[in-house]
Amino acid sequence: MAERIRVEQEPAWLLHHRPFRDTSRILDLLTRHHGRLSVVARGSRSARSKLRGVLRPFMPLTIGWVARSELGTLTGAEIGGPPVSLSGDALLSGYYLNELLMNLVHRHDPQADIFDAYVATIRALASGDPVAAQLRSFEIELLRLLGYAVDLPGSRGESRRLEPAALYEYRVSDGPVPVADRRGPMVFSGGELEAIGARRFEDPATLNAANRLMRGVIAYHLDGKELKSRKVLRDIRRSGRPSTGDGAN
Repeated sequence: MAERIRVEQEPAWLLHHRPFRDTSRILDLLTRHHGRLSVVARGSRSARSKLRGVLRPFMPLTIGWVARSELGTLTGAEIGGPPVSLSGDALLSGYYLNELLMNLVHRHDPQADIFDAYVATIRALASGDPVAAQLRSFEIELLRLLGYAVDLPGSRGESRRLEPAALYEYRVSDGPVPVADRRGPMVFSGGELEAIGARRFEDPATLNAANRLMRGVIAYHLDGKELKSRKVLRDIRRSGRPSTGDGAN
């Protein structure tokens, strides 16, 4: 990116931020027309900064920046719509979505469909829709849009059928492979895989199977890296503190 670019009035959401020098921050943002990018927000940690209440996760933003390299400089930011209020499992799930995007979406790869799917899922979490079902749908859609579609009957573009009572081991590189018994974390019935492909997550059994399937598929694409939001949820469960759903799995 040797040529200097200037962008104004771009829809964006803050995925992650970290301190930079004395009073600044580096922001990782998801934008609708420019994909995921990083910018320096100069002076944004100062007590007198007008951006202190604006640059936060789950706030729809309209931003401007200039860039001549991978790291741009924020030139302005304002609230771009009604704030989204998340709490409990929904809040942790929102951070899980942010981590997924940070780890799976390449920088400067514009994908408006991913932006729209993220916004729709965040707003669904805020509205009180079932957390785990929203996350599984987002994971499946995100991988499809990135070219890593989960090979399931009933999913978009997939026409083959499986025997409902037969058992299959799901392998990321091969899809469902027939097996003789239930042993293994990625073994499912054909009926379970068909229900997941159709996203029939109102059935608790289908949702539990989808949680197990997507945990394995996402781990494969993350090359085994553990996301902080999942670790936090696991620690909460081990401590005995209440959790209202499967959340980030």
